[in-house]
Amino acid sequence: MTSTSSPTFHIRDLPVYGDALLAPMMGFSDWPFRSLCRELGSAVSYTEFARAEGLIHNMRRVAEKLEYTEAERPVIFQIYSNDVDYMVEAALKIQELRPDVIDINMGCPTKAIANGGAGVGMMRTPLKVARLFKRLTRELEVPVTAKIRMGWDDCQNYKLISRIVEENGGSLIAIHGRTREGGRESKANWDVIAEIKQLVKIPVLGNGDVNTVADIAKMKAHTGCDGVMIGRAAIGNPWIFSGIDRDQVTLDQVRQMMAKHLERNLKFYGEELGINLFRKHVVQYISPYRTRRRFRRELLTRETADEFLALLEKINDYQAE
Repeated sequence: MTSTSSPTFHIRDLPVYGDALLAPMMGFSDWPFRSLCRELGSAVSYTEFARAEGLIHNMRRVAEKLEYTEAERPVIFQIYSNDVDYMVEAALKIQELRPDVIDINMGCPTKAIANGGAGVGMMRTPLKVARLFKRLTRELEVPVTAKIRMGWDDCQNYKLISRIVEENGGSLIAIHGRTREGGRESKANWDVIAEIKQLVKIPVLGNGDVNTVADIAKMKAHTGCDGVMIGRAAIGNPWIFSGIDRDQVTLDQVRQMMAKHLERNLKFYGEELGINLFRKHVVQYISPYRTRRRFRRELLTRETADEFLALLEKINDYQAE
């Protein structure tokens, strides 16, 4: 991970310091986890994506996705829809919350979203993408960016979409080096990230198969990209943004991080929901350790914060032989 006194790149006129950042992930890029990653060195804070229609018709329900603290800046709100008018209306509405950037999700591969023409589904409609970015960049004050994939197996039009985004005022492109159908079991194609970097003049972020600190430098060297998005590999290992691999983290550091993460979950969601949503993180935090089945079962069934913290203090006692 690189962090210097000079900006690593700019999103329009916004300086970004650092070359590694937490990717926006539904169910994981909430404020508690996102803020921890930012403190550890993630260069920006991307929110979870929010549906444009929800932002317009039921803002209260989705507002928590867009909550942030000033310490997180630069903050990027990510939205999605298959409707240009809804996207523009929603973007204008959330611009009032003072994000630094608004990002358009054209990369989500979830069937319900993609098959409905949103997420990566929008990549099948290049003219709609052009209309969207032309309107957004004309009507918004903040920079507008895009997160895309290679496209679909039968429609890999990432170069066309990248040109459209740039030519219609987009300020950055992030690309995941897989198609809609390409799951995590398939190898990410870093060559397409390099192609886009050669094609456009705006900054390019690469995403896919970055699992270690060394992979950050490898992706940058292979592709020439300006920054690297880290998704699943950061879950249970936010230290990667500090240039530390998971096997270098001590058990005491893990325990302290889990306690801090739990505290933020409780502050943000309240005790019952905060604990329930924390369980998926617990599984990742303890995954490298050979702990007794009883410990894992008890950790995943604790009902109060005090029970959780008391059990964490005893993690050494539950190490498997």
